[in-house]
Amino acid sequence: QVQLVESGGGLVQPGGSLRLSCVASGSIFSINDMGWYRQAPGKERELVAHITSGGNTNYEDSVKGRFTISRDNAKNTVYLQMNSLKPEDTAVYYCNCREYYTSYDYWGQGTQVTVSS
Repeated sequence: QVQLVESGGGLVQPGGSLRLSCVASGSIFSINDMGWYRQAPGKERELVAHITSGGNTNYEDSVKGRFTISRDNAKNTVYLQMNSLKPEDTAVYYCNCREYYTSYDYWGQGTQVTVSS
């Protein structure tokens, strides 16, 4: 059983920055692929950024060049650095862990990001 706890969301003005953190427990963090998803009101949940156990990353097109996903295996933590935020980035952001041995997807409780002036 994997537990994921996100933090770092909040209200920020357009053009501002936030860093989301997700601390994982209950599994061998270093071998699991991790990701950040978001869901805006009335929309489907979408993948924002993904990082493999080996450190390979990929991003949704609209966040390329603005968001950076990273991981610190010593701290069992995955980060999402979000720069140049836009109102359309407003959503609940969820941390995801795909456990290596079971391929089961675990989710955090979500953290609200609101970009508004």
